[in-house]
Amino acid sequence: MNEFEKSQKGLPHIFSSEMMDMYLKSAELTDEYNQLPVRNEEKKQKLLEKLLGSVGNDVMIMPAFRCEFGFNIFVGDRVFVNYNCVFSDNGKITIGNDVRIAPNVGLYTVNHAFDSEERAEGLQIYKPIEIKDKVWLGANVVVLPGVTIGEGSIVGAGSVVTKDIPASVIAAGNPCKVIREIRESDKLV
Repeated sequence: MNEFEKSQKGLPHIFSSEMMDMYLKSAELTDEYNQLPVRNEEKKQKLLEKLLGSVGNDVMIMPAFRCEFGFNIFVGDRVFVNYNCVFSDNGKITIGNDVRIAPNVGLYTVNHAFDSEERAEGLQIYKPIEIKDKVWLGANVVVLPGVTIGEGSIVGAGSVVTKDIPASVIAAGNPCKVIREIRESDKLV
């Protein structure tokens, strides 16, 4: 099993030259995407379809957007990703329908070895991230490897999400913790 195959199975591995080639291909596509005029929706959609594992209908990702491979990102319908987001999709990132992601959000599926000798060797491991339907991630949120954010939840600005967040809650902080459930009285109209 090569290093890339190990990585996609969630096993410890070293970032290989094959993986670097994949990363550089992704970087070329994101560079092209980020240079397009914001209203060139048809070309943007075609590039997203080429870059990502899958992309739904009515998806808008604002520049500057960065990812590692692209093919490990699966985006649902009616998703909005604001400026300067980084999706470190070494492992799988799944984003449901009707998700809102504010500026400067980072989704990071990679973790380096905790042991200093292993880290010096370049060992790392990838764990998936899942953002369920109707989630809102506030500005500057960081989501770490292996996290699932439950349907309809809100993660407050500046939060660092280290553990799963249940459905229909407001969570915030570093580390991110549930503050309360979302209530009927939270509706605007």
